[in-house]
Amino acid sequence: MGEVLALVEARLRTALGEPDARAAVTFLGTDRIEVLRFVDGDLVRYATLGMSAGPMADPTAALADPVRGPRAELVLTVRAGLADTDKVLRPLAVLAATPQVEGVIVAPGASLDVGDPLWPGAPFSSVLVAESGGLVEDLELDEPMDPVRFLPLLPMTSNEAAWKRVHGAQALEERWLARGTDLRDPLRGSVRLD
Repeated sequence: MGEVLALVEARLRTALGEPDARAAVTFLGTDRIEVLRFVDGDLVRYATLGMSAGPMADPTAALADPVRGPRAELVLTVRAGLADTDKVLRPLAVLAATPQVEGVIVAPGASLDVGDPLWPGAPFSSVLVAESGGLVEDLELDEPMDPVRFLPLLPMTSNEAAWKRVHGAQALEERWLARGTDLRDPLRGSVRLD
């Protein structure tokens, strides 16, 4: 477990630079989750560290495989200085602990909801999990372990989350793209969904 997390942290540092802050959260019955903060000009990136320590298990499987299975970490990027986004550390740790706590596999296209604003005044309580491979390349591990995927999180308003449940993740992403939505704006409103 420690070896995997050391490789994951090295990949994050290679892609994003040196973290300027880190926080750790431990929930009852789960492994420790850290959240690292990286500042890149007017952007702040938050990345989880700990979710990939073990593979995510299929909730319908009789036994969880301790080696095989998807592994991931979460990455959130927002514009700096517009909101108190550092308060997202605990909600991010909650999302990263979801596979251990709820036995779900976090994959692109999924919605994750923390039930409260992601940070004070945020119009978002949920996120859309996007495809990996852009900002931080997937990290290949020794066979038979699956690679670690670094999944970007795109904050969704409650209206966008409801619309996504009906129309799907791809349709919502296309709507954002067509309307030129700044998904890094921590105070943005909902995209027009009519």
